[in-house]
Amino acid sequence: MRKTLIWSVLILTFISTALFAQNSKISGKINDAKNDALAGASVVIKGTTKGTITNANGEFSIENVADGAYKLSISFLGYSSQEISVNVPQTGSLVISLQEDQAALDEVVVTGVFDKRTKMNASVAISTLNLKQIEAVVPNSSADLLKNLPGVYVNTSKGEVGNSVYTRGLNYNGGFFYVSMQEDGLPVVGISGLVQPDAYLRADATISRVESVRGGTATILGPNAPGGLFNYVSKTGGQTLSAEVRARLGLEGNGQNPYYRADFNVGGPLSKDKTVTFNVGGFYRNANGPKYPGYKLSYGGQVKANIIKNYKSGSIKLYTKILDDNTAPFEFTPSVDFANPQPAGSFTNTSSTLIQSQQFTVPKALSGASKDINYDTRKVGSYNEKAIGLNWEQNIGEGWTFNNNFKISNKDNINQTTAVVFPFRVDQLTFYAVGGNVGRMGTYEFYNPTTGVSYGTVQQLPPTAPGPPRLIAGKLNLPGGDVLPNAVFYNPNPYSEIGMNDVIDQATITKKLKNMTFTGGLYYAATKANRFSMIPAGQSFATIEDQPQTVAIRYTNLAGAKFDLTNANGITNFGGSGVYENEATIKQTALFLGHNWDITDKLNLDWGIRAENFNIKSSFTTPKRITPDSPTGIDGNASTLYDGRMFTTNPTQSFEKTLSFKDVVSYSLGLNYRVNDGFAVYGRYSQGRKTPDLSYFMDIANQQLTSGISVEAQDIKMAELGLKYRSRNLSLFATPFYTLASNIPNFQIFQNADATYYAPARVYQKIETKGLELEGNYAFNKNFSLRAVGILQTSVAKEFSVWLAKTNGPADDEKVTYDGGINDNIGNMFTVTPTYSNEKLTTSINWQYMGKRWANVGNAFQLPSFNAFDFNASYKITKKIQANLSINNVLNKYGIMGWAAPGGFPAALDTQGFTKAMLEANKQAVYATLPIMPRAYYLTLSYKF
Repeated sequence: MRKTLIWSVLILTFISTALFAQNSKISGKINDAKNDALAGASVVIKGTTKGTITNANGEFSIENVADGAYKLSISFLGYSSQEISVNVPQTGSLVISLQEDQAALDEVVVTGVFDKRTKMNASVAISTLNLKQIEAVVPNSSADLLKNLPGVYVNTSKGEVGNSVYTRGLNYNGGFFYVSMQEDGLPVVGISGLVQPDAYLRADATISRVESVRGGTATILGPNAPGGLFNYVSKTGGQTLSAEVRARLGLEGNGQNPYYRADFNVGGPLSKDKTVTFNVGGFYRNANGPKYPGYKLSYGGQVKANIIKNYKSGSIKLYTKILDDNTAPFEFTPSVDFANPQPAGSFTNTSSTLIQSQQFTVPKALSGASKDINYDTRKVGSYNEKAIGLNWEQNIGEGWTFNNNFKISNKDNINQTTAVVFPFRVDQLTFYAVGGNVGRMGTYEFYNPTTGVSYGTVQQLPPTAPGPPRLIAGKLNLPGGDVLPNAVFYNPNPYSEIGMNDVIDQATITKKLKNMTFTGGLYYAATKANRFSMIPAGQSFATIEDQPQTVAIRYTNLAGAKFDLTNANGITNFGGSGVYENEATIKQTALFLGHNWDITDKLNLDWGIRAENFNIKSSFTTPKRITPDSPTGIDGNASTLYDGRMFTTNPTQSFEKTLSFKDVVSYSLGLNYRVNDGFAVYGRYSQGRKTPDLSYFMDIANQQLTSGISVEAQDIKMAELGLKYRSRNLSLFATPFYTLASNIPNFQIFQNADATYYAPARVYQKIETKGLELEGNYAFNKNFSLRAVGILQTSVAKEFSVWLAKTNGPADDEKVTYDGGINDNIGNMFTVTPTYSNEKLTTSINWQYMGKRWANVGNAFQLPSFNAFDFNASYKITKKIQANLSINNVLNKYGIMGWAAPGGFPAALDTQGFTKAMLEANKQAVYATLPIMPRAYYLTLSYKF
């Protein structure tokens, strides 16, 4: 009832802002230099908040304008802004032509600055992607769009979700730890770590532009974002009705696997006076995936909508999003040869290592949970979100403006896909240790549970002398001998349910004086998070091949009694290691202040400070295994050994951690000098404090360690110098930078002898990075242009230590130090895009270069450099109909973006613990790599009206 009352008040407030219409208007059309309509261009009456955007035909209309003289400010990302004078009433409709400027140093940006300003006048590293640039590519994910920005490392090799984005050497902790992924000015998730923001961020026809800031003021204006802000801005309705429909057909996986997708977007006025506008759009997608596992890998979509009420002194926007999507991150590919990494045996970049379709139930009486768990790999990972928000902009008068952006969201995620797939030889003792079968003497027969075909046997026999059991292989005929003889994939079947309820609000008040602006703000985020997880829900084994087939196991003891070690679907050890449950309430409050001062018409100074308060209250339960195992199992059958593990739970543990405002103080100072209209230079120094994300508190092993130690913020110091140059045909943006990151905790998970997990004592790292970011555009003529972005960088571990697990247990773990080692996964990167266009046809080639990178800070080996090419072409069939052809990874390059260590779970996750000595001891070891997406073909047909 209370929630209903709140929303009723909000809706009534929104409706009550409607004002009476006036009769006069300003109308016109915006084109580019080729006389093509520019959809989504911004047209604002200077000095007011009154404005609109152009529709699909480039047309605009601003209603309720009193008679008089006005100046219009026209801007569109990728084009030089213009100001023109207009009298009302008009004597004729305006036709305005904008000149293309891909660096767009004169475009107005709002992300990462204390007040709206152009790139040329801003002392931060700002880059943007406009609608034209977004529509020219077919990204693998929302994060994939960011590859076209300078200095941004983007790893989307896992597919649409579970990826990584980082800048300026800030790659520790993985994922999106140091950046803020935002949607319409607010973070996608209140706090990351439990789920990554790309799980709930999709790029579709509703996106109008992407604005980004690397470093600098991001630490002041973004929550926990010393690395940068990436703001995905949604389309809003114009004052004339316009719409777009896209249909896309693709062949992924080197042309083998079908992909179907439809997008739509429609917007326009809702009221007669056109002061109320709407926009609604979204997508639906159905695909087998680049690496087809034998069942659909991606299916689902989203709908987004907004309604805006413009009035004389401001506007109110009500917006909502519903996401209902299913997809899964890809598993790594078995690989060999550390000197020249490549897929093992017959595996390729299109091979799937996800287990075949599996369904089974873990009874609550076995797991100790409050419910049965129905596991189904076909559901992959489900991502659901319902969000609603309200953005109020108000011009108070006398230079004062107020903005409040508020959002409530409910997010759910259920994951039930294979994780950390790794091969084990069945004629070696490690395989039996994984399943808890060391010492279970007898004969093990491996067979296909669907066909009944036997793959052979292995005997585990008592030792003839003190030592481990003996293993004697019979005639084994397991597939995958070209990868690892006599081996199977080990497939833990993890299961997790995650819920996150976010309330996020950011309010700012700005006072504009003659030559300066002051901005003060309050940011608040409250998150209620919970996780139910089984690591794993069961264990299974599979053949080593593309689309692995389940391998079941029969066991005969030395007395001749026969048992089923797996069920009919090849599942063993139901319940895995038991159930882990977490609940947490996280509250983040920040106060920030920014000052922007135009000292002269050429010199600008800005500074900002931010203080944050962080509080988490968490409770968790861990499993307790009942010993000995049940002799008859949950099914009451003594001949089935797969359901004998029984669990209950340990008492609930709780902790509360707080970082006060004085613990988390960040600041930034910048100076920009515009030498002339074509050249500007800036310098900036920033110190950001970064609070932990949820992986610090809710990891299955680290949560117990964290509950007993103090929590500290990371410290990120950053200095940068920006050089901006523009001539008629050329624009350049060069940014040398220096980053020093310290107090970085290292996360590791080891395993006890009883198969439970623990975290070794936490150690802290310090990393130094130096680099040069580059962004350039050159127009050879009106038809041919060249865009290039890139980064040259080097990164060194000033202080870096890790633990090495010696045996199952912490007693003999060893700490090693790699001070002075080169930081891992930091390399030079370039993207070069030549483009040709005429009135009908636009073609471009994207060349992406990734340089060599060390695989870990211990510098055990290097990941090789690679080149990849994408091709895009669009053709205007009519003014309203356009066809696009895209080919991603044209040469089908196997470019490595990540890797996993030998040894299976959890050793595979501990890449920092893999040493040169380990490599030298077994250079032929099978490990795993994560390549870029294989070649894919897409044909898109768009209709705009």
